[in-house]
Amino acid sequence: MHPHAVGGAGKATAPYGSWESPISAAAVSAAGRTAEGLAVAGDGRLVWVETRPEEGGRAVLVKEPAEPGGKARDVTPQGFAVRSLAQEYGGGAFAVQGDVVVFSNYSDQRLYKQTIGDNLPLPLTPDYAGSVVRYADGVFDPHFHRFVTIMEDHRHGSSNPITTIAAVRISNRDIEEPTMLVSGNDFYAFPRVDPTKKRMAWIEWSNPNMSWDKSQLWVGYFNEKGEVQKRICVAGGDPTLVESPTEPKWSSKGELFFITDRRNGFWNIYKWDEQSNLVTTLYSLDAEFSKPMWIFGVSSYDFLGKDDSSHKIICCYRQNGKSYVGVLDHDSDSFSKIDIPFSSVNNIVSGDGSFYIEGASASLPVSIAKVTLDEKRTIATDFSIVWSSSEDVAKFKSYFSFPEFVEFPTVIPGQHAYAYFYAPYNDIFQGSSDEKPPLLVRTHGGPTDEARGVLDLSVQYWTSRGWAFVDVNYGGSSGYGREFRERLLGQWGVVDVNDCCSCAAFLVGTGRVDGQRLCVTGESAGGFTTLACLAFRQTFKAGSSLYGIADLASLRAGMHKFEAYYIDNLVGNKQAYFERSPINFVDKFSCPVILFQGLEDTVVSPDQATKIYKAIKDKGLPVALVEYEGEQHGFRKAENIKFTLEQEMVFFARLVGKFKVADDITPIKIENFD
Repeated sequence: MHPHAVGGAGKATAPYGSWESPISAAAVSAAGRTAEGLAVAGDGRLVWVETRPEEGGRAVLVKEPAEPGGKARDVTPQGFAVRSLAQEYGGGAFAVQGDVVVFSNYSDQRLYKQTIGDNLPLPLTPDYAGSVVRYADGVFDPHFHRFVTIMEDHRHGSSNPITTIAAVRISNRDIEEPTMLVSGNDFYAFPRVDPTKKRMAWIEWSNPNMSWDKSQLWVGYFNEKGEVQKRICVAGGDPTLVESPTEPKWSSKGELFFITDRRNGFWNIYKWDEQSNLVTTLYSLDAEFSKPMWIFGVSSYDFLGKDDSSHKIICCYRQNGKSYVGVLDHDSDSFSKIDIPFSSVNNIVSGDGSFYIEGASASLPVSIAKVTLDEKRTIATDFSIVWSSSEDVAKFKSYFSFPEFVEFPTVIPGQHAYAYFYAPYNDIFQGSSDEKPPLLVRTHGGPTDEARGVLDLSVQYWTSRGWAFVDVNYGGSSGYGREFRERLLGQWGVVDVNDCCSCAAFLVGTGRVDGQRLCVTGESAGGFTTLACLAFRQTFKAGSSLYGIADLASLRAGMHKFEAYYIDNLVGNKQAYFERSPINFVDKFSCPVILFQGLEDTVVSPDQATKIYKAIKDKGLPVALVEYEGEQHGFRKAENIKFTLEQEMVFFARLVGKFKVADDITPIKIENFD
């Protein structure tokens, strides 16, 4: 320890950024497990996908233990991994019926059928060399003993794959070509079969829209052969209404519910009346009951009870930076909030007499909890954690910094954006009264995404060492309705950049941080915002880009189908593409930059990082580039997550911080500095 003096609360006083902390980069990488997709098996126990950094990011299907406090059991045998590459981001990689699971295998992208407890998955789809046919978001069809799934076919070209809704036979051992059920549009999602009648709902949309811009909900009726014979558009077909319906679900009585954002611009829950083909809202609120569909298989609501005879829906909504969970009675249109410890919720599925929820809070890492309700279904009588992304995180609790929800003014008079601010905090150290802490601004990816203010050891790594940290929800972020989300249309590289700089200036102006030690970091689209801040503004003193975008035109040229027009909508014309690309204005960079890039990234080409690195190096500014073999868009390997965090920390400390880090880290060489 290296205290200068002992503070008033018995804490040692030391320079901000130099504090010792038990929250190591290794602890952060070990806490990097994620959950994806929730489903309840026939015995009432939960199954979900867990990704494991310690296994190179392998995704494994696991099952809830029979006894509370027991250990979850792996369902997926060695040699297999449950991950779809459909639309590049995947999701919806498995479905369960009884004790049978159908899953998409990562290495070959084929669908396999497996009985839980049996370690011999059987292939259901043909073996196409090169993983050129991908599947996601599938469901069992009880009427025709088949599996209905989104199918993305790259056999005729990877730049424009053909997406359809297809049926895969699961009742015989012969492997057959899937049967196409619905085709003709650019994208499909959420194929959902009515358990009571031979019909199916689905979501579809077409370029140049993303699903959250404009989509349609359809219902198709099967003939006796299982073909979709006739269809009807339920929502999204009225040219006078701009809406993006999502998440259709059938009740056990054959009632169709879904979420859309018509009229008020917020995703609310609706119900379809088949006779009139009209839809009605169950509960109108200026809050988001769903979120942008970046991955397949999202579940923001479900029907309570095994046969959902209670007419009650368990759901969550997001409002003013917080998630709320409640029970919606779709007969009386009443909503009862359920008090649970999560402030952020991702997925909900119903069990028998209970429900499972994936969420987090400022003191709980991303977790899955089982919630039991009282007989009236209005009060939670039990809340138990089934799975945690970081089981031993509680030992660091005395070092945690808790977020402050901040509303700050943007450059537009009267307009505001939002952020979560974390002040530096450590159980042993404090800063001196005559020093303000350095600040790290994080710009989230997407850019149509949201920072959520939940416990994240990668944030606490900084704050426990004496850094202030802020997660910015700039204009264009999700979680605040369509109008806020659409601030970024045609303005990417302007609004996000302005808002991040405005947030930093607000924190300086309110006396929270040191205006001479402002740093910025971001991943993917957040990396673009970071690089644009560094190229076009003078706010920050250093930056870090993780697989960030430097050249918008290059990104657009190599973009996969799912986002082919997304960039156009956000940027605009050719001139804007040029003028907002940091790679074209390297002469405007005036501070150090460190870049991290996966060499197998298909979303942001590795040559973007190489180009910006060479250009900044040639200009004579301090710069470093770290490239990872075997990593794609987003680092999954524990050792790389650890190395990235450590090198970011040391880079900023050496070039901006004016302090020495307490950790024993060997810094990489910085060009034009070492």
